[in-house]
This record gives sequence, C-alpha cells and structure tokens, in this order.
Amino acid sequence: MKDLTQGPVTGQLIAMAVPLAIGMLFQTLYLLVDMYFVAGIGEAAIAGVGTAGTIMFVMMALTQMLGVGTVALVSHAVGRKDQPEANLIFNQSVVLSALCGVLTLATGWLLGGFYVRSMAADAATAAAGTAFLYAYTPGLALQFALVALGSALRGTGIVKPTMVVQVLTVVLNTILAPILIAGWLTHHPLGTAGAGLASSLAVAAGVVFLWVYFARLEHYVKLDPRQWAPQAAVIRRILNVGLPAGGEFFMMFVILGAIYWAIRGFGPGAQAGFGVGGRVMQALFLPVMALAFAVPAVAGQNFGARKFERVRQTFWSAAVISSVLMLALTLVCQWRPELFIQFFSRQSEVVTVGATYLRVISLNFIATGLIFTCSGVFQSLGNTWPSLASSASRLVTFVLPAVWLSTRPGFSLNQVWYLSVATVTLQALTSLALLRWELRRKLGAPADPGLRGANRPAV
Repeated sequence: MKDLTQGPVTGQLIAMAVPLAIGMLFQTLYLLVDMYFVAGIGEAAIAGVGTAGTIMFVMMALTQMLGVGTVALVSHAVGRKDQPEANLIFNQSVVLSALCGVLTLATGWLLGGFYVRSMAADAATAAAGTAFLYAYTPGLALQFALVALGSALRGTGIVKPTMVVQVLTVVLNTILAPILIAGWLTHHPLGTAGAGLASSLAVAAGVVFLWVYFARLEHYVKLDPRQWAPQAAVIRRILNVGLPAGGEFFMMFVILGAIYWAIRGFGPGAQAGFGVGGRVMQALFLPVMALAFAVPAVAGQNFGARKFERVRQTFWSAAVISSVLMLALTLVCQWRPELFIQFFSRQSEVVTVGATYLRVISLNFIATGLIFTCSGVFQSLGNTWPSLASSASRLVTFVLPAVWLSTRPGFSLNQVWYLSVATVTLQALTSLALLRWELRRKLGAPADPGLRGANRPAV
C-alpha cells in the first residue's frame, strides 16, 4: 500500500500516471498490432475489425462499472486506514468480475454477429468483423478479472505490477498475431479470427500472471475465498459508484455506433478510415487517460482521509497537465495526421478519411482532457452520476443531429466530425459546471471562492 495523503500532489499524480501510461500503451498495442496485420488482408478486413471493435466500448462500460467502484471504495478505505474494509471490497469485486465474465461470453456469442451485420457497409465487412468478434469474446470476458485485480491495486496506490502484466500480455499478443492472422510458421492463416484469438490468449495469460502475483506477493488486499459469497450490500456500493461511470462508456458506444451507421453509405473505405483514425486517437490519448486514471486513487485517498484541500489540488494539477499534453497532441494532428494513418494502410480513401478525421477532431482534444479529469474527480468523490449526465447530453446534441444530417442531400463526413467537435466542447463546459457544484456540496466552499488562485498548486 502507498499512502497518497502525504507529499506533493502533482508528483504523486505523475508517479502513478507514468506506469499507468506505459501499461495502457501496451494495452492499446493489442488493437494496433491486430490492425497492422489485418490491414494486409484488405479494407473489408480493416472495416470489419473496426466495426466489431466498437463493441469494446460496451466492454469498457461494463469493466468501468466494476473498476471505478472498486478503485473509489478501496481508496476511501485506504485513506481511513481500514484494511479489512478494503479487503472485503476487493474480494466482492472478484466475485462480480466472474459473474460479468459469464454474461459476456453468453451475450457475445449469441448477439455479436447480429450487431456487426447491422453496422457493416457490406457482406465482406460483416463476415470479417463477425469472425474477429467471436474469437475475441473469451478475451473480453476475461477482461473483468484483469480489471478487478488491477483496480484494487490502483486504489492502494500500486500500479507497477499491473503495468508489467500488460507489457507481458502485449508481447505475447505480438508474437501470436502474425502466426494466427497471417499463418507465419503454421501456413494456416486464420485472418480476422486469428486477430481475435491472439488477443484472447494474451488476456488469459495476463489473468494468470496477475492472479499469481496476488497469491504470492500482495499483502494489503488478499484473495480470500471466505469472502467470495456474494454480499448484496457491498455489491450495491460498488455498483452505485460504478454504474454511472460504465454508462459513460456505453454512451461512447452509442455515439460510435451512430457514426458507423451514418457513414455506412460512403462504403467500407470510409468506415476503415474512421476505424483507423479512431484507434490512432485512442493511442494519442494514453498519457492523458493515464493521468485521469491516477486521479481517483490520489483524490480518493485524500477524500477518505478528509483532506479536502488536497482533493481540489488534485483536480487543478490534473487539469493543467492534461491541457498542456492535449495542446501538444492537437498541434501534431494539425501538422501531418496522414503519417499516423499510413502506418496501417496506404489505400488513398482510407488515408484521406482517417487523416481528415484526426485533423478536425483534434480541435476538441483539450476539451476531452478536461472531461477525463472531471470524470476522475467525480469517481474519487464516490458520485459518478454528474459525469454520466454530462455524457448523456451528447445523445441529444450529437447523435440525433448526426442521424438527421445523414438523411439530408449533400451529407458529408466533415459534417459529422465538426458536429462532434462542437458537442464535445459543450460537454466539457457541462462537466466543469457540475464538478464545481459537486465539490462545493461534498467539500464545502474553498478558501478562495470560485476555486481560484491559492487553491491551484504549483505544477
């Protein structure tokens, strides 16, 4: 366990964010490695994997439901120096992860094909996406175990073991991907199904690695079968914090689904370009997302210890750092976005769509960073409903107009991208307003009204 209630807040955020970013980078490499080898099959394969990959946001919604609740409650218990409570929450999250994994297997295999077929531009794209999703479903189910274990560690201020496991699993996936996708050594290429199978096998290995770490090396929170009988009261507490956070990612799934549906008339090349551009954007966001993932642990422990000024300092530090990082990423994407897309595909339509998407969408990078930061603070306070409300606003401001625009004469892809920029900016302003209100409600009025001046730490 690492005490985050003492010492410089900014230093603690960076110390946690660096290994988190490394781990998340390697986690994202799952998708990028798969996309690299899948790109050799053709644009239908790229579009199919990209379309099926939108289901990842459903999985992120469900795993966030588990992870956010676990981090928040474990960090609060650690801040209060209540080890038995932290241990109970951890073991109940393990039980919840097993239940969610079983449901994921059943749902993925029963309904995954229907979903991909309804989103794909043509039959070839649907076939490629369905093959990938069916093979990756076991890996998606096992993600819950990884999240439960990693989130408990993060709540105690420990992130390096999870990072090491993520690196090892990506190395394994990188070895397996060309063997299974392209048939290296075996001479039996499995195509997009091989991409899904490689990821599933790598995730399974990661679960084994992290489980062994807990069984042999972790002492503050321990795997205890005596606490595996479901306790409704504890599970409700986890879900009360986690469900709204999961709802945020479900909103992203709905938004992405609406985009794929709206642009399907432009063909698989457009869907492939958007898919590659979206994956690149996720990779670029990693440093800022890692910082946002560090916020709940740092602010959460201090909230549990009732050191409210340090909670405010955590927000300001994270907001300043994320804005600087996002500004740098914006400038890069305004300069030569096609360089990122050409790494995966040289097809002119894919490159044009993907590069244009990155250039336009980068205009809301700073706003996105502020949304991530606000979400992390909401998690640390144990109330993620305001964050969900902010995300839900985009269903009205983005999804409905995007669907309407797709039915109008002269509809273009750029209309969707610029609409997204405007609505993300509006969401950021909504998140900041709701956070200001929540901080006053939970922490009381700051020394300086409006959270200005003295409440900002040196960064």
